[in-house]
This record gives sequence, C-alpha cells and structure tokens, in this order.
Amino acid sequence: MNIDKYPSRLLENAVNEFSKLPGIGRKSALRLVLHLLRQDVEDVTIFGNSLIQLRSEIQHCKVCHNISDTETCQICANPARNESVICVVENIRDVMSIENTQQFNGLYHVLGGIISPMDGIGPSDLEIESLINRVDSGKIIEVILALSTTMEGDTTNFYIFRKLKDKNVKVSTLARGVSIGDELEYTDEITLGRSLTNRVPYESSVGK
Repeated sequence: MNIDKYPSRLLENAVNEFSKLPGIGRKSALRLVLHLLRQDVEDVTIFGNSLIQLRSEIQHCKVCHNISDTETCQICANPARNESVICVVENIRDVMSIENTQQFNGLYHVLGGIISPMDGIGPSDLEIESLINRVDSGKIIEVILALSTTMEGDTTNFYIFRKLKDKNVKVSTLARGVSIGDELEYTDEITLGRSLTNRVPYESSVGK
C-alpha cells in the first residue's frame, strides 16, 4: 500500500498523530494504527483514556519536580529515604535509571534539562533556584551532580557547583565509570551503580 494514499481520512489522521511521536516514522505509525484497529473497541478505549488521564492528571512533585500522581512523589514522601543527600539529575528517565541500580537511598532533584545556549536553554529555564533553596534549608549535607557527561552536562555541573561552593554542603559527582559523552539513560545499571557508589568530590573531578 502506498502510505501516501489512505483509504480513510480517519486512518490518515491517526497515522499523522502517531508519526509525531519520537522515533516513529509514517510506516511505523501505520503499523501501530492498524494494530489498534484489530483490537477490541474496549481495549482501544482503555488505551486512549489512559493517555488522556496521563496528560490531564499527572503532577510534578513540589519538592523534587519528579513526575508524580500526588503533590509529593513517593520517593520524597518515603520516611526511609535519606533526606540529607540529594542527587541532581536532568530528567525523569535519569531518576528511573538510578533507582534501578538500587544503590541510592537519598532524594532527587530533577532540573528539567541542562544548560544549552545553542538550544536557548539557560539557568533560569531549569529548576536550579529551587535546588539552592533546598540546600539553604540546612537539612542537606551532600549534593551529588549526576548529569550526563556531555559538554552541556559539564557546563550545568560547573554552574551549580559555583552556586553551592560557599554553602555548607558537600558537592560530589559520579565516578568516571560513566564514559564521557554518555547519557545516564543508556548506561548499564552495574556501571551506573558503581559510579554512584564511588562518587568523588566535584573539585577533584574538575582537576583531572
């Protein structure tokens, strides 16, 4: 079938929407839509409603900015977590990656991105001030910078370090088990876990 000539406007509209998703071309979108058409109406309704509910009801934790079903996420609300250590990450996927290692029992702070002048993203576009406010509360003894080892990640690490340098808090970063240029999402759990456990003072990592 020539996917540029659809037998149905409804089919074409659905393919157009699916093809907007990252990594989904029009051929893949067509396969997904045809798959849904083979399912029971009830199953497709559940699928559609789950997306609508996700978009309309999802929240961001008021403490760490992680995705949550409630005002405060399960991690921040867990009394068994170490409230004195914060791991700073770029996005939600990084929280999931670190949690999968089962090597970290502190809290998180999700920046919502990294500093990238080329993309028009500056410090004010990220959740950096709220991180500083958490440190200023006096409850935090260590901040772990766990951003991707890319130029943008290193720039963001350095900016945050400068902001925290004169405060009474230890600033550390992942050991270089995570290769330069890697994103945490694609780092295997064992390597990431070791890099987190063997973290080093940030100033030491800069000097290398």
